[in-house]
Amino acid sequence: MKHSRFEKARIIGARALQITMGAPLLIRGKKDMLNVVEIAEIEYRKGIIPINALREA
Repeated sequence: MKHSRFEKARIIGARALQITMGAPLLIRGKKDMLNVVEIAEIEYRKGIIPINALREA
């Protein structure tokens, strides 16, 4: 399912907050190399973020 730009922003923001609070990274790399938003964007592009957007009909 393709997300709207608003859903994408919400998912990436929520994941960035999780990383900031100490959640483990789902990609290889060091936390010091990128900021948390860039890490969350990479995880989003790879489709491995454990967050879904629920659309109501």
